[in-house]
Amino acid sequence: MSGSEPTISAVETVLDNGKFGTRTVKFETGLLARQAAGSVTAYLDDETMLLSATTASKQPKDHFDFFPLTIDVEERMYAVGQIPGSFFRSEGRPGEDAILTCRLIDRPLRPTFKKGLRNEVQVVITVMALDPNMPYDVLAINAASISTQLSGLPFSGPVGGVRVALVDGQWVAFPTHAQLEDAVFDMVVAGRVTDSGDVAIMMVEAEATERTIELVRGGAQAPTEEVVASGLDAAKPFIKQLVEAQVELAKQSAKPVQEFPVFLDYEDDAYEAVEGAVREATAEALTIAGKQEREERLDEIKAGLLDQLAEQFEGREKEIGAAFRSLNKQLVRERVLRDKVRIDGRGLADIRPLHAEVGVVPRVHGSSLFERGETQILGVTTLDMLKMEQQLDTLSPEKHRRYMHKYVFPPFSTGETGRVGSPKRREVGHGALARRALLPVLPSREEFPYAIRQLSEAMGSNGSTSMGSVCASTLSLLQAGVPLKAPVAGIAMGLISGEVDGETSYVALTDILGAEDAFGDMDFKVAGTREFVTALQLDTKLDGIPAEVLAAALTQARDARLAILDVMAEAIDAPEEMSVHAPRILTITVPVDKIGEVIGPKGKVINQIQDDTGATLSIEDDGTVYIGATNGEAAEAARAAVNAIANPTMPEVGERYLGTVVKTTNFGAFVSLLPGKDGLLHISKLRALAGGKRVDAVEDVVAVGQKVQVEIAEIDDRGKLSLVPVVEESGEESDESE
Repeated sequence: MSGSEPTISAVETVLDNGKFGTRTVKFETGLLARQAAGSVTAYLDDETMLLSATTASKQPKDHFDFFPLTIDVEERMYAVGQIPGSFFRSEGRPGEDAILTCRLIDRPLRPTFKKGLRNEVQVVITVMALDPNMPYDVLAINAASISTQLSGLPFSGPVGGVRVALVDGQWVAFPTHAQLEDAVFDMVVAGRVTDSGDVAIMMVEAEATERTIELVRGGAQAPTEEVVASGLDAAKPFIKQLVEAQVELAKQSAKPVQEFPVFLDYEDDAYEAVEGAVREATAEALTIAGKQEREERLDEIKAGLLDQLAEQFEGREKEIGAAFRSLNKQLVRERVLRDKVRIDGRGLADIRPLHAEVGVVPRVHGSSLFERGETQILGVTTLDMLKMEQQLDTLSPEKHRRYMHKYVFPPFSTGETGRVGSPKRREVGHGALARRALLPVLPSREEFPYAIRQLSEAMGSNGSTSMGSVCASTLSLLQAGVPLKAPVAGIAMGLISGEVDGETSYVALTDILGAEDAFGDMDFKVAGTREFVTALQLDTKLDGIPAEVLAAALTQARDARLAILDVMAEAIDAPEEMSVHAPRILTITVPVDKIGEVIGPKGKVINQIQDDTGATLSIEDDGTVYIGATNGEAAEAARAAVNAIANPTMPEVGERYLGTVVKTTNFGAFVSLLPGKDGLLHISKLRALAGGKRVDAVEDVVAVGQKVQVEIAEIDDRGKLSLVPVVEESGEESDESE
């Protein structure tokens, strides 16, 4: 390249949040990554900068039967001025935040590409600078969209994305992390502007926050289904603004759309042949209720079809399979729209049979089994010391995670073989969704000072294992003794739309099967308590759903959620006693000026307490002491030892103690009542212990190390204690008889 100045084009748009100020989003192209097909730097206000580069392979991967799109998010630690915390001091595998951002971008972007595209497309987003108070994920959706819009690929964007949070009754766009702490609800919404100028919502990812219950109790609006629907409406003008800015930049800088070969799944003649041959048989097979029997029958029909049409479509066998799948989809949809009957014979709002139980696995701290139809989830809860919480090396301000939720989807859960091992992106996404559904109801660290790891094991899958995980987790957390603020359940919903007698009809389906998910126009997962929504995930293939249709579907989901919560409550409705195998953690607070005394010189005192009791102690800077032990007795012993040093109770006259003689003198014995608290048992008071006889020498009656029951008789001005022995009636007789 010559030394000529690059041509840089930029547009910016200002989003107005009223009393919460403004946010400026700027897109710029022409400076960085000029060899990519399309590249953009996106800025949020002054300090956050992302680079998004879209590239396509020269040759199509025509052997694939899907569109090979890859989204990668690279978090650079220099963006927040830090050196990576890993052993190698280099950025490792993408963390959970980056993986979830990849999913957030992929979901609205993928359906926007031309159908049948088989060239590999990769969008790489690099986080280059970040205001630590700002999430970058939603800016990344817009950046990925505009770099793709500029690339010359057949892409029917742009896609706009916005996060709106409900703070003080107002939906705020691009909220800061600080504002999110005061939010009742937080949602990411992505969509496109249609030809009519409306915004078609394509994706929603939403959740209540850790403070939602506290804020609602303080008078804030609970995030009910109606409030969630209002948030979607509030997001639309912001999405439109972001899309218009992208369109503006595309006018200046987009490459002309190039010709790419398109590989359609099948040609029309293949579909007609398949429909003519097996329409009746397939329609009949689709009324078989059991998943495995239904699939076996459909496999038989497909095999017969391939034999029957082999000659006519030689070399085009793949088209026959694809056309058969398409016929399946068409028949399932027709039956739902016309007859209001589903694949397995259920009505539109029917939930499959439910089963819930706890205590399924021995020894673990909490376990449960939740079944809904053929979906079966095993939930297992493990509790540990807070120091076992997850350390996060990411760009977000969250550096520790006390509640860890992992989700495992082994291939046997669908009766197949496959790879097992580290979680794929889908599993990370499902675990994160279940985690966010439960976060608003977890007790605070102070109320429940444990690190909690929840594992959802999919044992059988046919329709939303992620929502099954939410139900199983509530059950096993309660069994482990975690005092949840409210139980949470989740349900997956579907939507099918189509022309019926010339009218567009929308039908919402409760508790969708795997096949209904694949054949429908929208799937959305809703989790929540009896009172409000805690998490929502929505993806749609439609160009927009009327608000009233969505609101009605959300209400239908609430009915299902309440029915599931009833079944769960029969299995367990309150936290149980903690398992004997779970560690015991106690918290006590000591005055800050006593922290040094509890630790002792070079840790001598705290180490001694740990050695004596077998408990583990950790002290926070504010004087909170966490005591962890494998059993309650050890924890109590350690608590008593810390309290004796840091919170010595001022003894009062009349209190009785079993003390230990620590020193004898010619005028009496010093008795230790508590660590650091001694009192004097005067020689004149020892007569009671000597059977009323005169005592000449203290050592005649008591010896160092001996335990004596004493009572405080007097406390002088300087806090010195005078003691008297406590002698029971029977005790006197036994003393005399000795």
